Amino acid sequence: MTTLTLRDLVKDFGRTRVVDGIGLDVAAGEFIVLVGPSGCGKSTTLRMIAGLEEVTAGTIAIGGRVINDLEPKDRDIAMVFQNYAIYPHLTVRQNIGFGLYTQRLARAEKARRIEEAAAILGMGEFLERKPAALSGGQRQRVAIGRAMVRNPRVFLFDEPLSNLDAQLRTQMRIEIKKLHARLASTIVYVTHDQVEAMTLADRIVIMKEGRIQQVGSPAEVYHAPANSFVATFIGAPAMNLLPGTAAGGWVRLATGSEIAVATGAGGPVLLGIRPEDLRPAAAGGAALAGRVTVAEPLGPGTLLHVDLGGAEVIATGPGRGAPAPGATVGLAFDPAALHLFDAATGAAIR
Repeated sequence: MTTLTLRDLVKDFGRTRVVDGIGLDVAAGEFIVLVGPSGCGKSTTLRMIAGLEEVTAGTIAIGGRVINDLEPKDRDIAMVFQNYAIYPHLTVRQNIGFGLYTQRLARAEKARRIEEAAAILGMGEFLERKPAALSGGQRQRVAIGRAMVRNPRVFLFDEPLSNLDAQLRTQMRIEIKKLHARLASTIVYVTHDQVEAMTLADRIVIMKEGRIQQVGSPAEVYHAPANSFVATFIGAPAMNLLPGTAAGGWVRLATGSEIAVATGAGGPVLLGIRPEDLRPAAAGGAALAGRVTVAEPLGPGTLLHVDLGGAEVIATGPGRGAPAPGATVGLAFDPAALHLFDAATGAAIR
């Protein structure tokens, strides 16, 4: 297990700054997920760690050793790509063992590593097959196996599940989680899928426009977002944000409603509440009221899109007997579930 350290890392493409001075400490054996919208710099950061992109400024260190000037083959990392990058003319055995051919290992040791990796990944019976005879999930297992046999100090994953269908993505997430628990490897994983980030990570690094917005456990970034961007990026559906003005412990919303909020803040704010914390209630006794415009039944619950008269929010209703489109509903919430953000900067106030 090995530590990974990024210090003031910068990457420019011409006059465009793609990664803007990020810093990150990854503990030995930690599973870190970089997540953010397209173009935020997460894949470029991963490629700089791998040595596939030159660093404009800053340092990358693995195990305390700066590796900026080392060739990719000398960094002792292994990378799993989005498109598998396995050779169609080679068998599963040959693909998994490909990275071992240049290492000075006994033939028996190479065979042992290949068979051990294949067994861990459930690919033992497919060792003599070609990739064309495999499913997408099996091909991705081959790519992971090829990384495993090298016993690298750091594993890098670049959106490895994005080409799989929903069911396979779920299955492979579980397999990768089990693999990390078994190997206790240091992993940096890039995805645009927040579900992958939340389910896989020890800590999530949320990026926007080349900068880190927040680093924390899945629970921390979900329940205590550092700013309004994180609040709306993490969570599906996204957190509801309602513009208003804070004064004297109250927030007067643009819709006209007034909400008591335990804060000394004043001025323009965004009041945030997650859809699961906003539920239908008797219209007369609720702080918010509006008309249901769309109902999305999901089985256990129903997502209700509610027009408050100038703003729309998403609330969560029951799986059965939820209000239908056109119905007028009140919306209740626990005051402790409210979030408040500065309207100008987006920074969390509470």
